[in-house]
Amino acid sequence: MIEIRIHGRGGQGAVVASAVLASALFYDGRYVQAFPAFGVERRGAPVMAFTRWDFKPIRIRTNIYQPDHIIVLDQTLLFEGVGVIAGLKEHGWILINSPKELPLSEFSQFKVAVVAAGDIAVRHKLGSPTAPVVNTAILGAFSKMTGMVTIGSVIRAIREHAPDKKEENIAAAREAYSKVHRAT
Repeated sequence: MIEIRIHGRGGQGAVVASAVLASALFYDGRYVQAFPAFGVERRGAPVMAFTRWDFKPIRIRTNIYQPDHIIVLDQTLLFEGVGVIAGLKEHGWILINSPKELPLSEFSQFKVAVVAAGDIAVRHKLGSPTAPVVNTAILGAFSKMTGMVTIGSVIRAIREHAPDKKEENIAAAREAYSKVHRAT
């Protein structure tokens, strides 16, 4: 079983991202689960969402404490004591939305990739310049980075589940797919 934990802030689309990712994985023939974890539900508050997949039915029903991969929708969460990388399995991927390279020496035992999903979301008019909705862009990058879900299935899931601006969300996912890079 592969487990993915998504960290973001309220309003960035972490919950929708987990559901869209689960649908895309389902389209690629996997059994899936997607669910959120909420604390204080307000815009800007830290939130987590989870996605699991396997080639056989999933019976476990708990939060994800030792993820195989982590998606970070807001880079500031890495440095706020939220425990973003807690439990991440060695050699797991950390995908970070960041417009620039970050000081990531403490993550050397992991594979780290970066994409400027916020800039991409703004270019495609997803959210506002001060509060871009980065979820679909980050899923395009995740597809490229891990190879565990096809970009075609991500696009199909966006088309079926994005609440609005479907074509803009698809364009953002495609752009992030082409621009994600491994951090050095």
